[in-house]
Amino acid sequence: MKNKTFKEYNFFNENIIKAIEDIGFKYPTPIQEKVIPFLLSSGEDIIALAQTGTGKTAAFGLPIIQKIDFQSILPQALILCPTRELCIQITRDLFRFSKFSSFIKIVSLYGGANINTQIKYLKSKTHIIVGTPGRIIDLIKRKKLCFNKIKYLVLDEADEMLNMGFKDELDYIIEKLPKKKQSLLFSATMSRYMNVIAHKYLKNPVEIVIGKKNIGSNDVKHVYYVIENLNKKYLALKRIVDINPDIYGIIFCSTKKETKEIAEILIKDSYNADALHGDLSQTQRESVMNRFRNKNLQFLVATDVAARGLDVNNITHVINYSIPKESEIYVHRSGRTGRAGNTGISVCIIQTKEIRNLREFEKKIGKNFNRLMLPTGEEICEKQLFYFIEKVKKVVVDDKLMTKFLPEIQKNLEFLDKKELIKRFYWIEFNHFINYYKNSKDLNPIPISNKDNHHYKKKKSFSKLFLNIGSKDNLTKLGLINLINQAVKNSRRINIGHIEILSNSSLFEVEKRYRNKILMGMSRINHLGRPFSIEIKN
Repeated sequence: MKNKTFKEYNFFNENIIKAIEDIGFKYPTPIQEKVIPFLLSSGEDIIALAQTGTGKTAAFGLPIIQKIDFQSILPQALILCPTRELCIQITRDLFRFSKFSSFIKIVSLYGGANINTQIKYLKSKTHIIVGTPGRIIDLIKRKKLCFNKIKYLVLDEADEMLNMGFKDELDYIIEKLPKKKQSLLFSATMSRYMNVIAHKYLKNPVEIVIGKKNIGSNDVKHVYYVIENLNKKYLALKRIVDINPDIYGIIFCSTKKETKEIAEILIKDSYNADALHGDLSQTQRESVMNRFRNKNLQFLVATDVAARGLDVNNITHVINYSIPKESEIYVHRSGRTGRAGNTGISVCIIQTKEIRNLREFEKKIGKNFNRLMLPTGEEICEKQLFYFIEKVKKVVVDDKLMTKFLPEIQKNLEFLDKKELIKRFYWIEFNHFINYYKNSKDLNPIPISNKDNHHYKKKKSFSKLFLNIGSKDNLTKLGLINLINQAVKNSRRINIGHIEILSNSSLFEVEKRYRNKILMGMSRINHLGRPFSIEIKN
């Protein structure tokens, strides 16, 4: 069945439809499809739950703009959000939605900006206010805000406001609002706070849920790497980003201190990164965010609070440098990737003792976490080389510009044959990787010793399997383990015995009870684009 467009639904007036088309929206997202007609036709309170990046701002913003009485000079809608970033993002979106509705006036009120400028804006006609609790209270106490005509209250990421300690502020603000109004709660997760908020601030709310409560996005793959101790965590982070040459991601830390430290070390190590945390001024925060949105930064190192309100598409990876304590926070983090029809990867760097936490996350968010082995230095150099080769193959050369310089280039390099030229360009591009990783050690926890292997063989029956690929095919022990991870879900439960990588073939031992599962799984995958065969040796 063909989906209806915004225009075909006939939700909105011509000015809003024109703005929607100008933005590039055509079809409503599932949350918009359910919430918009409800808000346009009903005055009941709503709790709306949908994954991050599904269009919640448009779901409440477009109907509110449609229903505003533009002839009134007093605010009719108050949108409260926990952070300045989210406040700015919502305001930016509302301006886009009302681009051709010039009579709609929107004011953004948040700390860190000049309060006198904000007061000046409030002296003229205002229809919609987007603000953070602290600045709203400041302006109420200065008697610069009048809420007598508020018809709509939106609490965006309301659970996070309580999590951040804004309960008293919310109580204070909501007491100043008219009793008769429509209250709307929007969030990506149904945390323990949401029930508190719903009971305290809403009247018999209708619950609209897209997907399942607190379930992670289907467009995000969840993986984890295990380290022996915290001293190896940053080294592991470097290997993870180096094995993904085209990575564009957010690195989540648990504290402002850790965020600053990791960002500083990454910058020192020549990575294109910066930090986002609560100690930055508003100007600094906006500068960091603009650089990240424009892809002038490859990595944004952030705390959970600072990252609320981030609306950036095409993020390839979210890296949990420190895993959160609650699954709801993990859902918010992982939801920063896999947005707008794209796929993404959420990575956790953990110690062995934290595996239990991931098992709990798996149960709560309904997703499997697959373990990957930290790559070796050799594997990283190889991956970077092939990535560079692909870039060279695809590069588009400006012939007109090169015609001017080519004779001089050829003259200076004519003493080099093709092989020597390739070697030198390769060395210029990759010598930093080669020098850094040439004596690098395996960062993965120490594998089972031979003695332990013998103990396992006594207790469990092992089978030996043969592969027709080996070291000449760039297969390593870690590479083989990763192939098993790809082939078999929950491969962490499979005990792997002795591994022997030969020149043209490989042998490895696994428990007999998993033998057929591995045979079937590995027959469906390939290694570096090359199919291979697998058979039983005994």
